[in-house]
Amino acid sequence: MTRKRKRFDDSYKLEVVKMVRDQGLTVPQVCQDQNLGETAVRRWIRQYDAEQLGQAGIGNPLTAEQQRIRQLEQENRQLKMDNDILKKGYRLLCPRTEVTYRLVRQLQQKAYSVAHVCRVLNVSRSGFYEACKRAQAPARLSCSVVAQLKASFAESNGCRGSRPLTKALRAKGMQIGRYKVRRLMRAHGLRSAWKPKFVHTTDSKHDLPIAENVLNRQFEAQAINTAWVADITYIQTRSGWLYLAVVLDLFSRKIVGWAMAPNMPAELVCSAMQMAVAQRQPPPGLIAHSDRGSQYASAIYRSLLARHAMQQSMSRKGNCWDNAVMERFFLSLKMERVWRRNYANHGEAIRDITQYIVGYYNNERLHSKLGYLPPTVYERTMALKPPIEVSGIS
Repeated sequence: MTRKRKRFDDSYKLEVVKMVRDQGLTVPQVCQDQNLGETAVRRWIRQYDAEQLGQAGIGNPLTAEQQRIRQLEQENRQLKMDNDILKKGYRLLCPRTEVTYRLVRQLQQKAYSVAHVCRVLNVSRSGFYEACKRAQAPARLSCSVVAQLKASFAESNGCRGSRPLTKALRAKGMQIGRYKVRRLMRAHGLRSAWKPKFVHTTDSKHDLPIAENVLNRQFEAQAINTAWVADITYIQTRSGWLYLAVVLDLFSRKIVGWAMAPNMPAELVCSAMQMAVAQRQPPPGLIAHSDRGSQYASAIYRSLLARHAMQQSMSRKGNCWDNAVMERFFLSLKMERVWRRNYANHGEAIRDITQYIVGYYNNERLHSKLGYLPPTVYERTMALKPPIEVSGIS
């Protein structure tokens, strides 16, 4: 049977020693009376004698003075160790946690305890261990994720930034954040192409009738075919300028009509509007907004709007912000496609721009305004939602 070892506190040990030193009792007498072993008592006496001489001794301190000295010595050693850690880590200290954790690992290899180093560096010990687990675990983002990222970037012809790319990858079932996408794009050299802002010019120096600004920058249409915006832009080719007229539905930002020609008579904007009318069959009262260009103020264009019961609206003079949505489309077209091409002739430009509108912009391009959905998908999604019934107050 194992004998249970007795434990005595320091105050009791001191009382036993005083019985021998101060009261004149012998060690055997005290041991017999207190049921103690002589070896232990003699060790306590040697510890007490050493402390009286100012020495540390070999056991736990018995007197209060020696206990205080031991405590001060421990605190001094602690401060020296803390100072040693800070000296070694002075040039490596950084607000970024990964750098601090790296320092913790380095000091851990030099026999410093993790708890001690984390306390000195004011970092979470659990956070350090969690970071170690993440470093040892296999990378969650495999090569397939990088491949999907590159494929999605290539689908946009190198135009998508981190936000739409994140949405596209999440739509494919991948759990990934925007900042991780940014780091992967930077690591693999995926940089969206941007060029200087497109400068719009409009010939508004004419004596034709000017319509009132009915739209008044109300770009948030509540339903399809309630408000359209239109404008003309210029496309450069090696065979001369090509002019593009576009009609855009404000509800879904979808291009519903367009026309291109080597010159820009009023018939050009009429052709774009006629395509939009044939495709969408809008109800009476639709707002058709444009700038004050002579093409949109012409008699044949105003007659076309009147035949379809449209309400004409024009921007204020020299104010491109009144038609900002259309200007933004032209900027996207130029940056994502036109400025990255060198068209040899008008036919090549017409085919490429038509492919951009139909094959990419309307059906694939992710719009932040539409919750990162393409215009066609957005219209179908909104069409499936039940209409909101507003009950009247009797």
